[in-house]
Amino acid sequence: MQRNKTVDGYIESSVQWQDELANLRKILNACRLDETVKWGAPCYTWEGKNIVGIGAFKSYFGLWFFQGALLRDPDGVLVNAQAEKTKAMRQWRFQSINDIKVASINAYIKEAIELARSGKQIKPDRNKPILVPPELKSRLAQNKKTEAAFKALSKGRQREYADYIAEARRPDTKTKRLTKILPMIATGKGLHDKYR
Repeated sequence: MQRNKTVDGYIESSVQWQDELANLRKILNACRLDETVKWGAPCYTWEGKNIVGIGAFKSYFGLWFFQGALLRDPDGVLVNAQAEKTKAMRQWRFQSINDIKVASINAYIKEAIELARSGKQIKPDRNKPILVPPELKSRLAQNKKTEAAFKALSKGRQREYADYIAEARRPDTKTKRLTKILPMIATGKGLHDKYR
């Protein structure tokens, strides 16, 4: 799915989940959250804090709670879609409009707002060492200007680039990714800056 700038655009671009996403949107808007678009998808905030988002995928649509790991989850519906990457975020997946239970969703959102109000949150580990893959190290060493630009990036941006290369399984994919990111690094841009 393409990155959209409006919630309407996001819903309209969904091939098979338009009615379901519109239904979730109606529920979330009734909770008096602020509706916006972040990372190309609908996001709902409370006093500037991310609470919940909606998303559509090939086999399901759903909600994601930014601090979902702190929710009690009495219905046992929340899953960690990226256990190796996210500590706080949790998804609630639906396969049909009949899976949407308004009272249950409202209870989860109410609890998520209360957590935000109280200031409770799981913060990312910013001190985790950055493991720069050998392919990236080698290419940076070949160009001192690009290497200096990489070192000048924030730790978060360095980690995004390192992870992007490390996650590629095939050598030709790593090479393609390196070709893409080296000019970005040289200009001081982060991998995901266009989405921020």
